[in-house]
Amino acid sequence: MGQPVVSRGRAATPTLGKAMLNKYARAFFTRVLTPFAAFLIRRGVSPDTVTLLGTAGVIAGALVFYPRGEFFWGTIVITLFVFSDLVDGNMARQMGRSSRWGAFLDSTLDRVADGAIFGGFALWYAGKGDDIALCAVSIFCLASGQVVSYTKARGESIGLPVAVNGLVERAERLVISLVAAGLSGLHAFGVPGIDVLLPIALWIVAVGSLVTLIQRVVTVRRESAEAEAEAAAAASQEPTDASRNSEATS
Repeated sequence: MGQPVVSRGRAATPTLGKAMLNKYARAFFTRVLTPFAAFLIRRGVSPDTVTLLGTAGVIAGALVFYPRGEFFWGTIVITLFVFSDLVDGNMARQMGRSSRWGAFLDSTLDRVADGAIFGGFALWYAGKGDDIALCAVSIFCLASGQVVSYTKARGESIGLPVAVNGLVERAERLVISLVAAGLSGLHAFGVPGIDVLLPIALWIVAVGSLVTLIQRVVTVRRESAEAEAEAAAAASQEPTDASRNSEATS
């Protein structure tokens, strides 16, 4: 599951604040995880294997614990497996194997992990949580997160930069949701009133994802219009250049 760091072969355009957090957090975790990554390499474990196992752990944590309302332990399990995303990138760098395939696998499994987390919330509210409105909000968070990611990927696939930092991107969605879920889980240990944090977080993520989706759609529309205008200007310039060349040779 991705974190606000650069994964194998993936580029990122963080804000200044994110870039600073990325710089210092990555330096710390690189020092901590490099020996463990080297140990796995010596044992013949591949970065892809770590990626797959990490995603499987996140899915298990989300779909085993969350639908039962065990948000604290579910978040602990998910957080432990989240570090696999740092380990596989570290392994790939040590092995010199940064690749398009690694970036593709990471990105694809990130979507699967996200779906499991918000799906776990939806299952809880559809069952013992007994709140259809929050079930719908959880499903919206799941769907909008996938679409937000798709808009950027699709825009880049047609040659547009999609140069926008959305209000609530993947890192923010996960941090807000997981922190709120973990704290809400403390209600089972007798902490009163803290269970309201998860519903609040889900509404924040839902609204923020909608705003981010609109930001990206508007950005793609603007960049598309600019690209088409530049293409039209270049096309109209070609006959003029051709006529000038003809006059010069006559």
